[in-house]
Order: sequence, then structure tokens, then C-alpha cells
Amino acid sequence: MRRHTLAPAPAATAGAAPPRTDWATLRKLLPYLWTYRWRVGVALSFMVAAKLANVSVPLLLKELVDRMAIQPGSAASLLVVPVGLIVAYGALRLCTSLFTELRELIFAKATEGTSRSLSLQVFRHLHALSLRFHLERQTGGMTRDIERGTRAVHSLISYSLYSILPTLIEVVMVLTLLGLKFDGGFVLITLAALALYIAFTVTLTEWRTQFRRRMNELDSTAHSRAIDSLLNYETVKYFNNEDFEARRYDTNLEQLRRATLKSQSTLSMLNTGQQLIIAAALVAMLWRATQGVADGRMTLGDLVMVNAFMIQLYIPLNFLGVIYREIKQALTDLDKMFTLLEREREVADDAGAPALQVRDGVVRFEHVSFAYDPARPILHDVSFEIPAGKTVAVVGPSGAGKSTLARLLYRFYDVADGGGRISIDGQDIRRVTQASLRQAIGIVPQDTVLFNDTVAYNIAYGRPGAGQAEVEAAARAAHIHDFIAATPKGYDTMVGERGLKLSGGEKQRVAIARTLLKNPPVLIFDEATSALDSANERAIQAELKSAAQGKTALVIAHRLSTVVD
Repeated sequence: MRRHTLAPAPAATAGAAPPRTDWATLRKLLPYLWTYRWRVGVALSFMVAAKLANVSVPLLLKELVDRMAIQPGSAASLLVVPVGLIVAYGALRLCTSLFTELRELIFAKATEGTSRSLSLQVFRHLHALSLRFHLERQTGGMTRDIERGTRAVHSLISYSLYSILPTLIEVVMVLTLLGLKFDGGFVLITLAALALYIAFTVTLTEWRTQFRRRMNELDSTAHSRAIDSLLNYETVKYFNNEDFEARRYDTNLEQLRRATLKSQSTLSMLNTGQQLIIAAALVAMLWRATQGVADGRMTLGDLVMVNAFMIQLYIPLNFLGVIYREIKQALTDLDKMFTLLEREREVADDAGAPALQVRDGVVRFEHVSFAYDPARPILHDVSFEIPAGKTVAVVGPSGAGKSTLARLLYRFYDVADGGGRISIDGQDIRRVTQASLRQAIGIVPQDTVLFNDTVAYNIAYGRPGAGQAEVEAAARAAHIHDFIAATPKGYDTMVGERGLKLSGGEKQRVAIARTLLKNPPVLIFDEATSALDSANERAIQAELKSAAQGKTALVIAHRLSTVVD
């Protein structure tokens, strides 16, 4: 007998791949933003207009102060009040806010649209990944990564477009004005302070990143364990392990607390250092401006203008550490989401693969060998045929590979080249699209999992868009209509998380109903009646036999009594 095994799957972690740089992550985000390029252009125009208005405020304030430099009580004092300048000052303040709000209004659609497109693409990609990936994943940690990645799009765009870029524009404008109106000393002091401030912020923030990353890892771990424990609520109760789970969760929370405190203490160091640099620069600038006024080289309005410029300049810089840290964190979170997107599909359609064309529904396994792990082969040179419109039963003990036949037929895994062939009506299922293949197959699985929605929703999931009459007909065929009708809310009854509000038999009958509603040409019954009592099992078997009439059916069972017919 020939034996073949499946080639080993690609490693779950692409450890050999070098870590992606921040610029590489940004480049991957740009195509999503490019869709909204005209909005980006308009938003940038409003941003520049807002900064022009903001920089004009100190200039107007200087004129206002200089115009008021007269002797009080003189006749001209009644006429010199610069009403026009005061009105203009208020108008510029209003324009700054107005242009800022217009920028955010115009760009909001781009931000939300980019976030939506990326989230949807990740969601679709996760559904396209193989069963192996989903069996190995930690749901809590993965959902946390997706949640952070979605927020990262907002944070990255917000901080870069609304904070970093405007500050750079304002710095250039202020330095140009200081250089043109006064001597180069003001420019040098400002530049030196900026260089020192940025170098200190970047260096300390880079050092702090390790604590922030550790904190996020511990947060994901704690979240994963909490979700896992709550999903297995009944198991926890069965073994009276509430305290054990609480201690386990508390251990993670304590590690998270320590990491958070470390992160906070280093943040305090960063903020203190920044304030010291800003204070030193302000003192130096005001000292030089005061000397200029005393020497007669500068007016009182010039002193006020320099002070206003410095305040306007250093207020956004004051948050540079936070902004830089958040941008770095957003890039890290976004990179995790892009890493999910780049996860290779273990089972992928061939380029230009045709749709499956079902004529008679003949299913054939030809010398199929398969192993989830090369060290443990499951199927050894298996060959059999299910003729058109006939039913074939596979009976055997647990672990014999019965459910593996259903998974291979569904293409949750692919048989390796040289490991045999599975075909429907002569078409190798590896050469057709997965969507068309799965559309032609219906399954009642051994372990039925339902959505946390209504009974009607879960039955109609077999064929979205089916009418209420069709749903009820499927429920009657599955012998669950009377039970549903007897509940207070009928078909609007919620089934709970994973269908836990229903008994095992009720869940299985819902699964049978939704498969009957789908009405595919090929049926798989994987221990379809294992959770039913004897009376209901006989009734359901009769219905399944009726449902399989004229269809190709594969029945998987542990006991011969289940398939005695």
C-alpha cells in the first residue's frame, strides 16, 4: 500500500523576515490615503491658511501695542484707539479656529474611509486564511491587535497631519519672520532649542518604547486569558476553578501594573526634561528682546511679539514627546495589522481558477494521503467513490480521520501534490474556486457553534435572504419548529454566545435546519445526530434520509447503529 503525507505547512511565524521599518509601514498606508488625495490637498490648504492666520496674530498684536504707545490724557488718545486692528485681531483668531475645523471636516471622510477599507480588508483576509491559522490563534489577542490597528490609522493621520506638519510649517514661518525683522541671534536660539528639544525627545522616547511595547504585550495576554476564561465559563464552573482563573488573571494584571508604572515614570522624566529646555529657551529669548527694547533697537510691541511667537511655538512642541510616542506606537500597531494582512493563505485558489460545475455530484477520493503534521499521518492511500445521488457512510473510532475527509472535501486543507486527488464530477477540487466548491456542499458538523443572534438568523444563515416561510419549513424538517414556537419570542429567541442557551440536541437541530435550507447538491453529515436522544435520532435520521434523496451524501459516524440503513 502506498503512503503519502502532506508536505509541512509554512511556519506560523515568519521569524526569518526582518522587522519592517516605520517608513515601510507608512508606505503601505499611503495607497489607502491616495484614494482621497483631493481631500488631502484641500485639507493641507486649510492647514496652511490656519497657520498663516495664527502667525499673523503676534504681528497684529505688535502693531496694536505700538499704536497704543502714547501719553495718556493727550487729545490724540481718543482717536488713536485702533478699532480696526482690534477687529482684525479677533478676526484672525476666528480664522485660525475656522480653518482648523474646516481642515478636520474635509479630512474626516478620508480618515474614516481609510480606516474602514483597511479594517474590512483585514476582516476578509482573516476569513480567507486556513483553518490551521484559526485553530492556532488566540482570539482575544488577535482582536486586540485589529482594534489597535484600526485606532492607529486615526492616531497616525491625526498626529501627523494635525500636529507634526502644522508645527513644522509654523516653525519655518516664525524663524523666517524673526530672521527678517531682527538679528540672527533669535533664530539661532530658537534653532538650538528646537534641535536640543527634538534630540532629547526622540532619544528618550526610543528608550521608553521598550516599556510601552512590554505593556501592550502584557495587556494583550491579560485580555486573551480573560476572554478565553469567559468563553469557557461552564468548564470553569464544572471544576470549581473560579479562584484559579482569578489568580491567573491577577498575575497578568500585576505584571501589567508594573509595566504601566515603569512607562509612567519614564514619561515623567521626558516631560520634565522638555519643560526645562523650553523654559531655558524662553528666558534666553526674552532676555535678548528686553535688551533690545532697553537699547532702543526694538519696540515694546516687538517684545510682545517675540513672547507671543515663543508661546505659540512651544505649546505644540510641549506635546511632541507624547505625539512622537503615539506615532511610534501607532506605527507598531499598524504594522501588526499589516503583518496579519501579509499572512500567506495556506489554501489559495489558482490564478484564473474556474467555478465548480456540478452535474451529477459524483465525489471521488483517489489514493488520498494526508497529515496535519508530517510526524503523524492521518490518511493512508484512501480511495472511495460516492456515486451520484447515493449515500456513503464512513464509520470508525475517534481519531481515525473521518472528520478529516470532510475538511479535505471542503478544502480547509489541501492534499499535497503526490498525495492523491479529490474530485467532484471529475473536477479536481484544488483547481476550482473555494467559493463555488463550498456553495455546492452543505455540512452538519459534529460540534455545532451558533452566532449570538436569534434562532431565525442562525437558520437563515444557510441561505441569507431566505424568507420566514422557508426558515420555518427548514425548522419543521429538522423537528425543531415546535420547540421554537413554544418559546416566548419564537424565532426571535436569542441563542446566546456560541449557542450556549440551547441544549446540544437543539443546537444540532438548528444546524440541520440551516443545512437543509441551503439545499446543496452534496451533503456531509458529521455525527449529525450525536447529541440527540434515541427517539429524536430516529426521527431526524428519517428526515436526513429524505433530505439526502437525490443528493450525494457522506455520512460520518462513530457507531454502526447510526448508519444501519
